[in-house]
Amino acid sequence: MLQERTIRIIGIDPGLRRTGWGIVETLGNSLRFVASGTVMSDGKMDLAGRLRTLYDGLTEVIHTQRPDEAAVEQTFVNKDAVATLKLGQARGIAMVVPSLAGLPVAEYAPNAVKKAVIGVGHGEKRQIHMMVKVLMPRATFDTDDAADALAIAICHSHHRQSAQSRALLAGL
Repeated sequence: MLQERTIRIIGIDPGLRRTGWGIVETLGNSLRFVASGTVMSDGKMDLAGRLRTLYDGLTEVIHTQRPDEAAVEQTFVNKDAVATLKLGQARGIAMVVPSLAGLPVAEYAPNAVKKAVIGVGHGEKRQIHMMVKVLMPRATFDTDDAADALAIAICHSHHRQSAQSRALLAGL
């Protein structure tokens, strides 16, 4: 029989101004809050400098927190093409930093995150934040982005357990 081990997951909510991050640990069905925060870039800097700030900040978080796996929210396309492109670049940083650290990186659509956390694919941010606190009463977050990142990590913990269960059943 396989010995279960605690898996540390970082959820990342990418944004050019604020990139939220949240760390949870999962063992079986249990979920535990570890840490969360927000990497902020200065809007007065040029784009390259802002992306470098996000890169450096996420690199430091991954170095300090030592997650085993990463999950990043997929970007939605909005009406402003320039804003969408900039968000895509921030999302690229959010994916490459954990990848360079050797972590597997999963991606989840916003509706999948909402469904995993509040049970339906459409909901307001305050509902998500409330359920994050219900699921992990000790969770703290400094911004909405950090709360969203915790929700992404929770979503990944649910999906990775489902994938493991399917793999175990297939092996029987």
